[in-house]
Amino acid sequence: MDLQTLNAHRSTSTGARMSVHSSKTLKVTMVSGQDLLAKAGSMIAYDGYVQFDGPPATLRRSAEEMVTGEGGKLMLCRGDGELYLADYGGDVLILHLNNEALSVNGPTLLACDASLQLTIEPVKGLAKLSGSGLTNLVVRGTGWVALVSRGVPISLDCAERETYVDPDALIAWTDGLDMKARRTIKASALIGRGSGEAFQIGFKGRGFVVVQPSEDTGDRFKIRG
Repeated sequence: MDLQTLNAHRSTSTGARMSVHSSKTLKVTMVSGQDLLAKAGSMIAYDGYVQFDGPPATLRRSAEEMVTGEGGKLMLCRGDGELYLADYGGDVLILHLNNEALSVNGPTLLACDASLQLTIEPVKGLAKLSGSGLTNLVVRGTGWVALVSRGVPISLDCAERETYVDPDALIAWTDGLDMKARRTIKASALIGRGSGEAFQIGFKGRGFVVVQPSEDTGDRFKIRG
């Protein structure tokens, strides 16, 4: 057997709580007492002793709101070992919050430390836009967060200049940004000659917005049982 080929794809030890393998797989170092919340059904492998349960009672209400409003069930992972998570081959982005808040498009949350606070909060400054809804998932506190993107995501610095994004490509943004909606519907759109970019969300202030190189909101982001 060609072990050299297999060895080239082996997972390496980083010692970090979260790391990314080949951009598509999230590796989490599980330690007793440091539980993890992850998208239900996202486990692809693990070693050691890892258990999977429904979300804790304290999060049940928020989880139900995610299902009905932002689309995404969660599971509680606990134990000791190495846990590997993935979401239909999407690219994984990991972030560490230091007593900060991150607003996340619910279905793009792959996993986070269970010690973080998850709430459903209104999106301020926006009227109802196509595909975006009026609420979003906010992750707050100190700990690790993993997001999933359809393609390699782009991080844009809104402090440099006002930044506009397509709501269907939006993944997450840092707390404290000013937001507004822009509509660019012209008369030509009414006769079938629109640009396809009728709605955008504007961000301004000190912080970042993350978008994926895809406007597809199809089956990959639907709720899994």
